[in-house]
This record gives sequence, structure tokens and C-alpha cells, in this order.
Amino acid sequence: MLDESLLDSPEGLAEADRRGLLRGAAEAGARVRTAARHAAEAGVGDLKPDGRPRAVLIAGPGAAATHTADLLGTLAGPGSPVVRLAPTGVAPAAGALRWELPGWAGSVDLLLITTPDGTEPSLSLLADQAYRRGVAVVAVAPPGTPLAEAAGGTHGLFVPMATAPYDHEEPLAASSPGVFWALLTPLLALLDRIGLLTAPPEALEKVADRLDQIAERCGPAIATYSNPAKTMAAELADALPVVWTEGTSAGPAGRRFAAALAELAGRPALVAELPEALAAHSALLAGPLAASADPDDFFRDRVEEPPALHARVVLLRDRPSGGLTAAPAARDLALSHDTPISELEPEEGGELETLAELIAVTDFAAVYLALASGA
Repeated sequence: MLDESLLDSPEGLAEADRRGLLRGAAEAGARVRTAARHAAEAGVGDLKPDGRPRAVLIAGPGAAATHTADLLGTLAGPGSPVVRLAPTGVAPAAGALRWELPGWAGSVDLLLITTPDGTEPSLSLLADQAYRRGVAVVAVAPPGTPLAEAAGGTHGLFVPMATAPYDHEEPLAASSPGVFWALLTPLLALLDRIGLLTAPPEALEKVADRLDQIAERCGPAIATYSNPAKTMAAELADALPVVWTEGTSAGPAGRRFAAALAELAGRPALVAELPEALAAHSALLAGPLAASADPDDFFRDRVEEPPALHARVVLLRDRPSGGLTAAPAARDLALSHDTPISELEPEEGGELETLAELIAVTDFAAVYLALASGA
């Protein structure tokens, strides 16, 4: 059950936020600026790449690495060379995870290691393996960790992760907004330098500014009726989020939102891209999870029963409404099954700015849903 009264109590939210999630979301803009500075100080801007790499391999634990690889691959465009190296192992613990380079990796490839921990033995071994095979290595991790030493020892480039003092006091959630932006930003600067995508320093500064604006609009002191993140959290109470995305960069934002709902709020969610989502989820909206669905026994006592879980469509878009769009068909399908719909479309700006806004608002929404539901 969602405690909606908690949403409008900044003190109550602060007390419930034992993992520092709201703080991480509010400081996302500052993390981007700090991470960009760390990248510049590490020498990313001075690199003189000899052409683009054949493949960009990304290794790291948890949701942060997954979302980073997803977003970088999307920004790199069709034919993206970005490949995530998924770990194996018997448990999601630093000492149990294992990463291996593919057999074809060699001197024309680039390995990016990104982790908020840095103590994973297998990542240090992966850096050594890459060095022996001639693969260029760049690592983003907390300073003073075994991975930082390994990256330096293999003649790779190490960028210190942008951390805050409280990061050392509390366990970091992999879907935490602060962790995500601290790991992503140096890699954006790096891949801009090698020509794989466009993310110059001025674009990263605009991303930081947009994240600051969202933090002001969606902060805990802003009432629910004028706070898009709190409004979305309240709308998703007792709902199964069916996240539909439209536009290239909205896809990673939707997939990150679904993952954050699961990890932070303990809520299941489905995600798909328009227009294929209409066919993929049409039967779902017409089935027992539809908002109009009702159990057979209308007269039974419902006082002691938890609310039924019904679908709610969340439409995330990164394109102007005047262009070619499947949004009207999406609204018609949802409303034809009495399914409510929430929509989020960013203000105008560059691709990175609009993507940052979608991610920031949905990050705040997932955090508010987690706190207000006691997750």
C-alpha cells in the first residue's frame, strides 16, 4: 500500500530514505559536473585516438553497467560496436562474479570497466587479460580500490568515480541515480573523444543543468499536485506499469525505469517500444489485468482484500508531438480497454538533455514509489 501522505512530508521522506536515494537523485547534476572534471583531469581530453575501435566492450556489475551499455549503444546509433560483457557466477557478490574477454578481442578493441565497487577480483584480472592481448583499457571506479591499481598497472586509463562522502557510509544501490551518472559521464566524454558519439563538454554541462532543473521540479519539498515524479508515483500505486517508449533515446530511459521499479520499489513492470508495443501488449490490456477487469463474484466482501493489480500505461516520448508518431494509437488502445495512461515528454533540447530529463523524472518517481510503499 502506498502512503500518499508521506509524499507531501519532506521530513517523513528524509527519514524513510535510509539508502540516500533522494539525495542521489537531487545531486545528479553535481555528479555529472564532478565526473566530467575527473575525466578531464585524467587526460580524456588529451587523447589522440588512432581511428575508432572495432568493438567497445563494457564490463561491470549490476544495473548501472547494464544501463550504461544500453544508453551508450543507443547513442552510438545503428551498427553500434558497443557490447556488454555479462558476468557469470554463483552469486551477485564481488568475489563470485566472473568476466571473460571474447576470443576475438584484440588490439583494435576497447574495454571499458565501470563499477561503483572496485573490489571485484575478476575485473582486475580482466584488465590484466586485456593488457596481455593488446586491448586498450579504461576503468571508472572509486579511487584507492584494487581495480584502480590494476588499471594503472596495465597502462590503462583510470578515471576516479565521482563519489560523495555519504557513499562510504551506506551501501550503494545499483539503480541509484548518483551511481548511474557518476559512471556514465566519463564514458560519454571518452566516446565523444574517439568519435563514437557526440557529447562535448558543453553538452555535458547542459545535461547537468537539465538535471538540476528536474531536481528543483521533482524535489521532496514540491507538492504532489505540481510534482511530476510524485504524481507518477501516486498513479502507479497498486498498478502494473506497462511502459511504452517512443523515440530512439526513450528506449533506454524506459528500460532503466522498469529496472529501477523492480530494484528500488519491488514493483514488476513491462516495457516495450512503440509501435510494436501495441501488438505485444494488446492481449494483456484485454485480459484480467485490464483496469475494467473484475472478479466473477461481485457481491463478495472485499474489505479484507488487497486492491487488485491493474495495468497502467506509462508513455515516455522523446520526439515532438507534431512528427510521425504512434502515440494516438497508443492512447486509443489504452482507453478502449479503460486503461489509464500517464505521459511524459521532455522539454526541447539536445538528445542528451531530453534523455537526461526522461531518466531523471522516472528515477525520482521510482524513488518516491519505493519510499512511500515502504520498500
